[in-house]
Amino acid sequence: METIGFHYVVEAAGCDEEILQSADRIREIFLKAAKIGNMEVKASYFFKFSPTGVSGMVIVAESHISIHTWPEKRYAAIDVYTCGETADPEKAVDYILEELKARYAHVSEIKRGIEEDDETFTHMILTWEESLRKNGNG
Repeated sequence: METIGFHYVVEAAGCDEEILQSADRIREIFLKAAKIGNMEVKASYFFKFSPTGVSGMVIVAESHISIHTWPEKRYAAIDVYTCGETADPEKAVDYILEELKARYAHVSEIKRGIEEDDETFTHMILTWEESLRKNGNG
């Protein structure tokens, strides 16, 4: 079954509050995640809300990586979407979770753009949960 793209939707919990408040630090993490995931960065923009929270996006040739954070809840909503055959979005997701110091993640991998016989498209979803850290330790 061929697919046009892979879209990872990630609910990251128990993240480091200070990192989730820093647009600059999240930008660094996302730019390196794109590199680790073999993606070509085209542009990026990150915005820090007042009093807390960051929203941001890295546009890559393969599509995008985005985030919105709630530091007070130690939560981040993350999307990694790629098209083509050269990118490795799962490596990017793993790196982001590690750098945010997430303790838990609920991940959905969506295979997008599956062509049907009638020239329409559908998608398929695989979902899993991961405990990443215990008591704040690796």
